Amino acid sequence: MTEFAASARRRSGQAIWIWLLVACGVAALLAANAHLVYVASTSQPACVEHLRDAGASPGQYRAAKSSCSPAAAAPKEGQPR
Repeated sequence: MTEFAASARRRSGQAIWIWLLVACGVAALLAANAHLVYVASTSQPACVEHLRDAGASPGQYRAAKSSCSPAAAAPKEGQPR
């Protein structure tokens, strides 16, 4: 094989590996985004237990405007749903 042919073969082998790595990176990016869209569209967060009135102690906060009614509040741990 001539020097030129060996050099061309080496460059084409390197190019294949580079394109393979780029394709794997793009596939990983698409899979991660698809997973985020799936989780965001299927999760239904329940109402979180919080104070209904302003707390008396410092550091006790309440929701500015609750989107849950008191009857729809999430059950406490250990209680059946």
